[in-house]
Amino acid sequence: MTTTVDIAKAAPPTGRRGSHAMRWWVLAVLGVAQLMVVLDATVVNIALPEAQADLGFSNADRQWVITGYALAFGSLLLLGGRLSDLFGRRTTFIAGLVGFAVASAVGGAAANFEVLVASRVAQGVFGALLAPAALSLLTVTFTEPSERAKAFGIFGAVAGAGGALGLLLGGALTEWASWRWVMYVNLVFAAVALVGAVLLLAKHVSTDRPKLDVPGTITVTAALFGIVYGFSHAESDGWTDSVTLAFLIGGVVLLAAFVAIEARVANPLLPLRILTDRTRAGSYFAVFAIGIGMFAMFLFLTYYMQQTLGYTPIITGVAFLPMVAGMVISSTTVPSLVMPKVGPKVAVAVGFLLEALGMALLTRIDLDTSYVTHILPSLILMGLGGGTAMSIAFQGSTAGVEHTDAGVASAMVNTSQQVGGSIGTALLSTLAASAFSDYVAEHDPTAPVTMAKAAIESYITTFWWAAGIFVVGAIVVALLLPNTVPAPAEGEPVLAH
Repeated sequence: MTTTVDIAKAAPPTGRRGSHAMRWWVLAVLGVAQLMVVLDATVVNIALPEAQADLGFSNADRQWVITGYALAFGSLLLLGGRLSDLFGRRTTFIAGLVGFAVASAVGGAAANFEVLVASRVAQGVFGALLAPAALSLLTVTFTEPSERAKAFGIFGAVAGAGGALGLLLGGALTEWASWRWVMYVNLVFAAVALVGAVLLLAKHVSTDRPKLDVPGTITVTAALFGIVYGFSHAESDGWTDSVTLAFLIGGVVLLAAFVAIEARVANPLLPLRILTDRTRAGSYFAVFAIGIGMFAMFLFLTYYMQQTLGYTPIITGVAFLPMVAGMVISSTTVPSLVMPKVGPKVAVAVGFLLEALGMALLTRIDLDTSYVTHILPSLILMGLGGGTAMSIAFQGSTAGVEHTDAGVASAMVNTSQQVGGSIGTALLSTLAASAFSDYVAEHDPTAPVTMAKAAIESYITTFWWAAGIFVVGAIVVALLLPNTVPAPAEGEPVLAH
C-alpha cells in the first residue's frame, strides 16, 4: 500500500510549508483550482458563437468543443482519482494544474477548429487529474467535524456556483475582450493555485511501489466514455439511433464487467467498500440527481433569457447572481449550523424540495415575463436548495474513508456529477425538442408568434421534468441516506522525525 503524505499534518508542527496551521490557506488554493474546473463547463458555452465565426466551423462541429471536454473529463475521473492515491495528491494536483493551464493557452491561441477541440480534450484529461486531487486534499486536511463542515460548505459553494459565475465571466470576456480570453483566463487561476500548492502542500512519501488495476482502469474508462458519448449522441441524433444505442448499451455492459472485476482483483481501481457505505452512496446519488436537474436550469433558462427576453450574455450572467448568493449563504451555514441539529437526510431532502419548488415556479414564464416576479424567486430557492444539498453531499461523499481511498472516493463525486449532467442535457434537450415540435404541429406555423410560443412550451416542459427529478431525488435520499452526521475521513499519517 502506498502511504502518501501530502499536506499539512505530515510536516513538523513548526514548519510553515504543509503546516496544519495553514489549512484555511490550503482551502483557498483548492477553491481556486475547483473554480477553474467548474467554470470551464459553462464559460466556453457563451463564447462558442464568436469562436465559430472566427474559426469558421459548422454548427454540426460546434458540439465537439463541449463534447470533447466532457468525454475526456468524464471517462478519466476514476483513473485520476486513483492516481492521486497512488502517486500523491500534491503531485497529481500540480500536474493537473500545469497541464490544464498549457491546454488552455493552446486553446486560446488556436488557429483552427482541430486545435481548439484538441485543447478542450486535453483540458478534460488534466481536469480529471485535478478535480479528484483537490477534493481528496480537502478530505484529508479537514478531519475535525466542525471545521470539516465549514470547509466542505465553502468548497461546495464554489462547486455549485461556478456554473453561474462561468456564464457571467464568459459573457464579460466575450463582449469586452475576445472569445480567446475564456481560455486564457484559466492561466490566471492556475498560476495562483500553483504558487499556493508549491508553498503549502508537503511532498509525498511512498513506502511501497504503487499498483494500478489495469483491467479495471481500461474497462471503466471505456464504460464511462460509452455512456457519456451515448447521451451526447442522443441529444443530436435521438434515442433510437443505432450509434446512440450501441454506445449506451456497450457502456452499461462494460460497467457491469467493471463491477465484477473490482470484486475479484487484489488492488481495485474502485474498492467496492467505497460504494457500500450508505452515507457515501446516498451522497453520490444526490450529486448525480443535482447534475441532471441543474443542467436544465442553466441551459434552458439561459436560452430563455437571451433568445426570448433579449438579455445580453453579461446581463444573463448578472441575472444568475442571486442564485449564486443563495448557494453561498446555504453552503456556508447549513452544514455547520443546521445539519448537526436535523441530520444530513433531512437537510439534503429539504434542499431537493426547495430546488423542485424553484423549478415549478419557473413554469409560469411567458413571452414577456418579469424577472423580479417570475425568475428571481426561483433562482433564490434553487440557490438555497442547491447549496444545501451539494455541500452536505460533498461532505458525505468521503465520509469515513481511509486516506489511501480519498482520491477515488472524491473522483466518484465528480463522475456522478458529470454523468448526471450528460443525462440531464440529453434527456431534457430531447423532451424540449419534442414539446417544441408538438406545439408547432398544433398551431399555425406561419404565425409569427407560434415559434416563440413553441420555445416557451419547450422550456416549461423541461422545468416540470426537472422539478419531478428533484422530488424523486428527495424521496430516494430520504430512503437511502442515514440521518447521522458524516464521520470525518482519515487524515494523512504523520511521519516520524
